[in-house]
Amino acid sequence: MTSQEELKKQTGYKSVDDYVSSGMVVGLGTGSTAYYAVERLGQKLKSGELKDIVAIPTSIRTKEQAESLGIPLVTLDTHSKLDVAIDGADNVDPFFHLVKGGGGALLREKMVELAAD
Repeated sequence: MTSQEELKKQTGYKSVDDYVSSGMVVGLGTGSTAYYAVERLGQKLKSGELKDIVAIPTSIRTKEQAESLGIPLVTLDTHSKLDVAIDGADNVDPFFHLVKGGGGALLREKMVELAAD
């Protein structure tokens, strides 16, 4: 049986594999699933599979993780239009309405997600 943590990792990796391509501006969310998306983005940049990516983190924790993986970071001030934003949700109801947490990154997450296509 697959653990919840393994499912989060698969989801985070798949989001990068399916939705991020070279040359994009990417919003990086905060939380346990977004952690794995940032990890995967760093792997693909390091391997050369992705190039010319810049990212906008939604929290200090995500910023520190991205920096440690060599992901180039920018801000909404310099890049107000994003190609994609990757983030998780705390809950999803049967109608696919997402519930985000009320943590300190919520405002930044909303700002980044609104700027994404």
